Amino acid sequence: MSIRHGLLALLERGQMYGYQLRAAFEESTGSTWPLNIGQVYTTLSRLERDGLVRSLPESEAGQRPYEITDAGRTDLALWFATPISRNDRPRDELAIKLALALTTPGVDVRSVVQTQRTATMRTLQELTRLKYSSGSPDDLSWRLVLDAMVFQAEAEVRWLDHCETSLVRHRPPAPGPAPHSEAVGHSGEEARR
Repeated sequence: MSIRHGLLALLERGQMYGYQLRAAFEESTGSTWPLNIGQVYTTLSRLERDGLVRSLPESEAGQRPYEITDAGRTDLALWFATPISRNDRPRDELAIKLALALTTPGVDVRSVVQTQRTATMRTLQELTRLKYSSGSPDDLSWRLVLDAMVFQAEAEVRWLDHCETSLVRHRPPAPGPAPHSEAVGHSGEEARR
């Protein structure tokens, strides 16, 4: 999820200033994606520059609220109507890490897999505990975000199991003789005779 569209969605509810937006964002995601206030104000500045939000006069308390513009509503509607593709998501750092571990001499790939599995299982247990100890079972948006995180952790454990099985079955090719220019030249000379 982009912070940009998250803030637009929150502003669709009504005018808010930066700290309200941060609190509403964290509440909507069950505090699973904490934002720092700098991210909020940087994003608001870009949204204002792009004509998607406008700042309003400061309140007596010195807070500057923002509101969504018609262009912002159009952009938000397009975002909701457009599916997220796999290419739009960040690269999978774990897959890249394992691919590099396989090709880096001296790395115990099985240990890398086991270490990750332990960490992912711990995360899965924490998420499950959080899910069942929730004080707000009626908060559907929070439950859906938490469910997505549980499903992602479960999928990661299954994938790590697959990686481990693949490692057991993998037989690296035996290193062959390295090509040597002198041998190649000699073979070519022999072939001409």
